[in-house]
Amino acid sequence: MEASEDKLVILDRDGVVNVDSDQFIKHPDEWKAIPGSLEAIAQLNQAGYRVVIATNQSGVGRGLFDMVTLNAIHEKMMDALSRVGGRIEAIFFCPHAANLGCECRKPAIGMFVEISQRYSIPLSHVPCIGDSLRDLQAANIVGGQPILVRTGKGEKTLATGGLPKGTRIFDDLAEAVREIIAEKSE
Repeated sequence: MEASEDKLVILDRDGVVNVDSDQFIKHPDEWKAIPGSLEAIAQLNQAGYRVVIATNQSGVGRGLFDMVTLNAIHEKMMDALSRVGGRIEAIFFCPHAANLGCECRKPAIGMFVEISQRYSIPLSHVPCIGDSLRDLQAANIVGGQPILVRTGKGEKTLATGGLPKGTRIFDDLAEAVREIIAEKSE
């Protein structure tokens, strides 16, 4: 099915699509998909959704890995997705360390503004799926629908509280996607 202009989903990467690590995902060998996440992205694609990633990757700014390695990690993800019939339309990332105060590192909204401009659509009500409070805060600021998954840092985020009003909570990306698709088809 061809992607619809108004059907967009924004995903965080680590903890939503792939297993997260407190030591960062620094090499393609460390990238491992969360069970069901790749198939969920393929289901979104089949339902006509464009899927993009907005991810903080401060490991680049900290010197833990370089852009060549980040690209190799993303290539591994894209290859794994293509094997199940899915695709990510674009990957937006912030390579800056947290202490730089840039405009793109979530919870700042720079990546979201760029996504909105690139696709010429407002992000109001666009599902924005993440596992950390900063993912949800950025989604909330731009008027998106913040969705927390319990994978990655999601359980800790839920326990800490302070979620934006209206945040929806699901066990994982697969459960969130089933609900998104079901609601859109009603």
